[in-house]
Order: sequence, then structure tokens, then C-alpha cells
Amino acid sequence: MSEHTPRRTSSLLIAHARLITGAPPESGLPYYLDDGWVRIEHGIVTELGEGTPVHGDLPLLDAAGRFVAPGFVSSHSHLWTSGLRGLAADDQLYDWANVVMSAAREATLDQIYWATLHGAFDFLNAGVTTAFDFTDPREPWADMIDGHRTEPGTHLRPLEHILRQIDAKYDAGIRFVNATRPDSDIGTFAEIRERFRATVEHVLGLDRRYALAAAVMGGVQWAENRDAARHEVALMREFGVINQAHFLETSVALARQRAKFDWYDSAGALGPDFIFGHFVHPTPEFIARTAATGARMSWQAAANGRLGSGVADIPALERAGIEIGMGLDDQACSDLADPWQNMRIGAYSVRASTQDPTAISMRRVLEMHTLGSARILGIDDRVGSLEPGKFADFVLVDPTAPDVGPLWRPVDAYVLSCGLRNLVGVYVGGTMISDGRRALSPLAAEASRRLRLDGLAPATRAAV
Repeated sequence: MSEHTPRRTSSLLIAHARLITGAPPESGLPYYLDDGWVRIEHGIVTELGEGTPVHGDLPLLDAAGRFVAPGFVSSHSHLWTSGLRGLAADDQLYDWANVVMSAAREATLDQIYWATLHGAFDFLNAGVTTAFDFTDPREPWADMIDGHRTEPGTHLRPLEHILRQIDAKYDAGIRFVNATRPDSDIGTFAEIRERFRATVEHVLGLDRRYALAAAVMGGVQWAENRDAARHEVALMREFGVINQAHFLETSVALARQRAKFDWYDSAGALGPDFIFGHFVHPTPEFIARTAATGARMSWQAAANGRLGSGVADIPALERAGIEIGMGLDDQACSDLADPWQNMRIGAYSVRASTQDPTAISMRRVLEMHTLGSARILGIDDRVGSLEPGKFADFVLVDPTAPDVGPLWRPVDAYVLSCGLRNLVGVYVGGTMISDGRRALSPLAAEASRRLRLDGLAPATRAAV
């Protein structure tokens, strides 16, 4: 268990905020308050309202007209890739992955730790306070050609390769759901189960306010063994965890990808505990089946655009009743970990592809990147909105520095006009952990130093 970073929470009173609570209609709370206040006790939101605060006995944070909004939730992330940006800039998914994912083939335990720590601080600096994170698997990357692996799995790295990534997230102070791939092409199911159990127990042994849950990293897209889906379902059921699988992300080898939908469906994977990551190229039948089972989707708009993967038909998915969250994906394929950019790229691409500016609203993409992501991950009782009883995770955003002008429609302006340049504070549990430029932990500077000194090395052709 990691012991680098103490767990800290704060009690304070926020006043005079342009308060985006992000609360759903069923809560009875307003979504936005023009002069809001929030009472936080020991890292938990206890009360909120508009105008003069009811109680003034806590340290005061005068927002002075700045936005206070829920910390972003990234429902799909690969934090260990933070030192591999700008690579394979003109490649689609498989060729890009062959360059970037191979960088960790020979990674030492220290390298994978510092790379993940750097990625977690990068997210926190961007206002992302909770992340679903796919760890780099124990099975080293095997190149993909037309949707096929070029070589079978032959060996596994030590368990510590996963545990060090878990510890890095914990040390950074980001809340997280940790996803581990079962690596079903190697070993018996008993061996697969034992490997997975060890990672789950490590997550559950940490402070559960930060290590929120364990999960399966669905690996069917990368697998050659149909048993992979059945193995994943067995782990989901035994350990009571969710599963998120990369699926139908790219148009390359699409027929082969689509054939694997039945691998999951016939194994009984689909349901409220199953998430399709990306899901850019489903058939109408896949959409109907996903909706009927209650399975969810995580949308990586910026990454899909960067890799030329396509534009997900979000209106069709929503009409079918599929719950959707948003993720920033790799720092190596979104490059800039910016949730505002992700929201805008998502909204703009949907509006452009439908030629309909009403196809998705700014409030809707904001909901997807906060409470919507928390919902699909099953952690919306703790994060995703500022409501009494939830963690006090929020961003402080100054629309006057630089000045975006009058805020005629504040929530729309928050999404459309604000961004990282306006971010002046990121708080986890009521404690400021970043000023929007640099994380306040001394580990952040050390992570940057280590990444430059001895970071992961990409394939030679990618560095040209």
C-alpha cells in the first residue's frame, strides 16, 4: 500500500459563487444559482443555497462571481500515457497504438509509476477530479494489423506493474476507478482469476474515499480467444465490479470488430454494469440490444477526432435510451487533457454531422462529463455534482481572467467560452490541490523531472 500522500479534507464556506450544482431534476435542487453558497464539512457538501449563507462559522472562500462547478469525471482514461503526446499524429487507431502502446513494453516499475503519477496530476490540473483509469496490462503490447494481433501472448510482467499504477493515482490524490485487463490469452481461468483478485484487493486496501472501485478492462477487441468474454463476465459477477471494453472505435477491420459483439452478448456481459468505450460504429441492432440490456457508453469525442475514428451518433444512442458519459482517453491521443475542449469537440462534431444545432446542448455535454460519467461508472452517489452528502470536489473558474464578457446564459458560457485559461483552482474534498496551472503536491514536480529524465520511450519511427 502506498503511504506517500496523506489524505486531507477541509471544511469551508463558499460564498458569492456562480454555482453550477450539476444536480439532477429529481434532487429538487437548482442546476444553477447566480449567487450561490456551499457549506463543506470535512470534505463533504452539507448545505447549499442562494444569497446570504445560513451559517458563517467556517473559513470563507469568497468566489466573488467566479464559477464554482463540479470537478470533471473522465469515464475513460489511460493515465500512464501522459509522457507520449504528439506521437503518430497522422495514424489511425491500430497504427497509433502500435507506436504508443509499445512504449511500455520494457517499462521498469519506476517508469510506469512516474508516468502514471504525471498523468494523474495532469488531469487534476485540468479540473478532472475523478478518473476511470485503464492500467497498462501485465501482458506487453502486441502489434495489431487489420484488427488482428501479430503475435500471441507469451508472458506477463510482474503484478507490481499494475500495483505501481494504482499507487501512483492514489499518491496524486485523484479519485479513481481502477480497471485491470484479465489478459485472457495467457493461463487458465484459475490463474486469470488469481491475477485479477490481487489487483482488486490492492484497490480495496486503500482509502476508499479515493480508490472508489475496481473494474474489468474489457479486452475482447484485442483478444484472439473467444473465452475472453466469458472470463470477464465471471470476474464481474464474482467480484461485483463493472466492465468497460474498448469497442467499435475505428472503421478499420469493422466486420471483424462487429463479429465480436456476440462474444459479449452470448456471454451475458451486457447490462447496467457493462460500458462500451467509444462505440462509434454500432449497427442499429447493436444499439437496440445495448439499450434493452441497460448497458452504457463512454464517449471520447476529442480522441475519436484526433485518430480519425469517426463521429458517434449520440442523438441516436440517446433516443434509444443509452446512458452516456464522457472521457478524455489517453493523453497520447487527446494530447491536451482539457475537458472543455472535449465537450466542445463533442458538441460541434455532433451538430456538424447532423447539421442540427439542437442535436445536443451545452448543458447536456457538461452533464455527460460530470454526473453522466459518474452514473455510468456507478459512483454518482459520491461524485459528479455538488449535492449534500457528496464529496466536495469542484473547480473555481474565473470568467474575467481573461474576460469572456457578459454572461447572458451562464451555463452555456461556461462550456462555450471558458476553459483551462480561466481555471484558477481545483479542489478535492474541499482542499485546493491545484491552482489550475500546477498541482500543489511536491510529487508533481518530481513526476515531471522523472518523466523527462527516464520516461517511457516510443517506437523509433514515431519520434521522427
